[in-house]
Amino acid sequence: MRCLLLRAAGTLLRRRSLSGPLLLLGVAACLFYQSLTAARNHRNRLRSGPQQQQQREVRTAAEDVLMETRELVRSLEDLQAQVRISSQRLLPSRRRRWAVVLTGRRPVWDPEVQLYQRVLQQTGFQVQTTRYAETSSFLRPGDGGWSLLLCLGSSEQSCLRRISFSQLQRHQTVNLLPGLLEAFSDAGGGVCRFYSSLLPTGSDLPMRPHSCGSTSQMLQIPPDSDSPVEAPPPALVAMVNVYALVTSVMPLTSFLHDISVVTTNQQPRGRPVKLSDFLLQQLGPTNCHQALGQVKQVIGEVLQAATANEMQRPISRCVLCFQLLTFTLLFSGSISPVVVQVNSDWTFSSLSDETFEGQITKDLILEDVMNFLLPLRTHLETDTHLETDTHLETDTHLEDTHLKTDTHLEDTHLETDTHLKTDTHLETDTHLETDTQLSSSETREQLGSCRTTECLSENQLLVLLQFQQQIKTPSAFQLICPSISSSSPSSLGISNLLSRIMSFYELQTNISCRTDEAEEPTNQQPAQSSSQNEGSCVDPHLRQIYTDPALSLTPSFSPQVKEYRAEVTFDTVTIRIRPEPMSSACSVHLDEHRGPRMANFPVGLGNSRISILVTDGADPEPIVMTIYTVHVFRESRPSLPMFGDHVMCSFLQDCGLQVQPGRFCGLQPHISSEGPDQTCSSGDVPGRWVVPCLSCSDNRTCDWREVAWQPDGCYHPLVDRPLLQECMTDRKVMFIGDSTNRGMMYFLMERVNSSLEDWGKAHDTLVYRNLNGGRSLVSYSYYPQFWLGKKQRPTFRRALLQLLNRSRPLENSNRTVLVVGGVQWLNMGHLRTVREVLERESLGNILVVVKSLGMGFHLPVDGIRSLSLAEIQTLYQENANIIATAKHHGYEVIDTFSITMGRYKEFLQGRCACHFHEVEKLWSTKPPSDTSSTTNRTRTSPGLSSQLALSDTDQEVESKPSTYHVRGPVNQVYSEILLSRICPKTRN
Repeated sequence: MRCLLLRAAGTLLRRRSLSGPLLLLGVAACLFYQSLTAARNHRNRLRSGPQQQQQREVRTAAEDVLMETRELVRSLEDLQAQVRISSQRLLPSRRRRWAVVLTGRRPVWDPEVQLYQRVLQQTGFQVQTTRYAETSSFLRPGDGGWSLLLCLGSSEQSCLRRISFSQLQRHQTVNLLPGLLEAFSDAGGGVCRFYSSLLPTGSDLPMRPHSCGSTSQMLQIPPDSDSPVEAPPPALVAMVNVYALVTSVMPLTSFLHDISVVTTNQQPRGRPVKLSDFLLQQLGPTNCHQALGQVKQVIGEVLQAATANEMQRPISRCVLCFQLLTFTLLFSGSISPVVVQVNSDWTFSSLSDETFEGQITKDLILEDVMNFLLPLRTHLETDTHLETDTHLETDTHLEDTHLKTDTHLEDTHLETDTHLKTDTHLETDTHLETDTQLSSSETREQLGSCRTTECLSENQLLVLLQFQQQIKTPSAFQLICPSISSSSPSSLGISNLLSRIMSFYELQTNISCRTDEAEEPTNQQPAQSSSQNEGSCVDPHLRQIYTDPALSLTPSFSPQVKEYRAEVTFDTVTIRIRPEPMSSACSVHLDEHRGPRMANFPVGLGNSRISILVTDGADPEPIVMTIYTVHVFRESRPSLPMFGDHVMCSFLQDCGLQVQPGRFCGLQPHISSEGPDQTCSSGDVPGRWVVPCLSCSDNRTCDWREVAWQPDGCYHPLVDRPLLQECMTDRKVMFIGDSTNRGMMYFLMERVNSSLEDWGKAHDTLVYRNLNGGRSLVSYSYYPQFWLGKKQRPTFRRALLQLLNRSRPLENSNRTVLVVGGVQWLNMGHLRTVREVLERESLGNILVVVKSLGMGFHLPVDGIRSLSLAEIQTLYQENANIIATAKHHGYEVIDTFSITMGRYKEFLQGRCACHFHEVEKLWSTKPPSDTSSTTNRTRTSPGLSSQLALSDTDQEVESKPSTYHVRGPVNQVYSEILLSRICPKTRN
């Protein structure tokens, strides 16, 4: 042993790139073997004595193995403590540890990429993300500056091309095992490469031949009736995806995560569930444990066959590399499954994308993997650039270790300094004393027989340390390989030592269960997985915010950060969002206490806000523990300013929503002519939107600031403020309808007063008597009050009468104006009610303006009705009937449906996607952006521009700014038409 120890020490000293912790490993390897060998030989010597002593000291083979294993475990624990202390003493305290994440085609804001960044940063890593290995400055050949390399998805081949696994340093970890990837690659026709080399003996494996590659057959669950007749009830028929983690090939160590994805004939859409819970539910407690054992045995047999060829290859230096695998198992009436598919990654394709189940399950498991693997790697890191003084310190430390070892060997004592207390480790009935000595000749005989094959290499000791740490740590993983049954009492090989460690911890668990001792849980008593926390909501934080499309949050998501911002393009009109809490004991609600956990949100132009409430889930009223806020900014339509040459284009409807199937959609060349010289006779004259573009075939070349509504053959006059104020003198304008009607009212008030000093989202009756210097009155009544039950809602007749009464005295002439309408509630019955009420109230001669229906409720938004394309087309026909009925009664009409139809994507805030206006607060004397003067701007179209300015704004910039401003170009167009119908004789 001494010669081998010195030889190993000399070798380590020559490796100047190795640090103190690994120097300790080489020394400890032989010291550890010395303890096991000495203890075993001493027991054998005792048994060869007199018969009485032999009877007193007799031990069964199982007891010997248990004592040796206990000694092994305690030695490993002591060694881990030494490594930890040495790491802290030798390595620079502020040294950066780098992890490189290759994202491939995934964007940096992808939830999986963010998950890796978060977990790695929490573990103390500096993280660099790049797409492929070839583009990373860290991954130069021979560069030992990085510690962890994660190759995600499409970057896998890049890693295999760039990284030389045989030249990796011991502290470097990659999430790939090339040998396994090759073994489970497609050798042709879906046959696994390793399987093809086993034929015909491979047919004995519990595995279908065509189980690898994308060409494997479509997986189908056999009908329940196809189950074998002799199968004991209940017959289990299901397809189960289980997720394996291989942490070493030589020796083979692998683990099974407790979450699986189950598909049955009754539930063709996969669902994530704990495998043990599923088997218990399907098979009952008697067969459940046996079936779980069969799952591990089947996977273990396939892994052993797949790695058999690896045993013949040179040992790879990537000791801490690992590989994730998905095994698809088929239960067809038996508790013994068959492997029908193997993927060299973790796949969740059977889970619903709409509910994010696949991404959430994958993230939870991946987080478990990182927490399972990273802690030990943190302590076993090797600094490849230690300074000279560090090397000297290491040399001194090694010399001290040599001296101590030589002393122990000469005195033949197993001293406490090497943590080999015989009375503690062996625990025999005779309590062997620490002064028990082996003769000098016996000791030297043992050491002289120490051969290289008997001592652990540094790599093997690293595997032992890693395995012992993983097996004793509570986690969501259970051991697959090595199995307990593979342990041999007479062997001290690495595989058998791993099996012994597993047996020891399982025995400790069984003893704990029998004696009710509060032993520390182990890997075989899985801690609650990240997704399985129960009890009270003690950690009211989010694990992740899942969105579709994926949002690039600023800052990057972290459970401790409560406010985020994100930007989306113009064409992104909805976001599906599902926040996931840290603990299942906490509840998540969107926007309100009882809001949904997941929802589709409409995203209006400009700023939108999504509130995420984490509550304790209490009834009847949950307590809000934490609030997260996501501010989403949606960009305006891409616009290209005009530079001289352009053509005029027009559109009636968007090709993404063809309300009139027989009419053209999208941009068409517009036949430009001299502007019409007559005003429109009504507010419902058919028209179209006109915009200047470089090409009508590409809407990105248009200057959307100049888009205008162009009625056919006429124009709507723009009413200047002085004329508008004069027209509104001694007039009363009453509005009844929903929030879209209210938006027109506030626009009128701002235009008349040049400011809007009062505003609110009123859902009742409002009366403004100070308009136009007190010379005009505006009133409003909200209808329908949809949040009330049908029996509690005021009828339209009652709401109208209340509005009339609050606005009195009223003059029976066009000096009194009633504006009625909304998004989609108005029908011909309401118009008959208007006529009846006004005639009974002797107001039959007042001016009635009907705002027709409008676009809205066309997006798939949770919690409100959503119209299909066919329903929207039907709504267009109803709108035409409403217009005809209103004109029959002699009412003015503004056709807001035709105006909003072509620009339905330009809605602003609101779940209905029906608001084309928004009231914003002004903080300066600068005029509002969409009411700034454009009197000097060259008009490109005679139509009513949705960016029109008030022609007298520049002349009346007051020292006291407007408190509020109504913005929204589409609302501005039909509101200006309203003003032109109220004041029809004025001219611009």
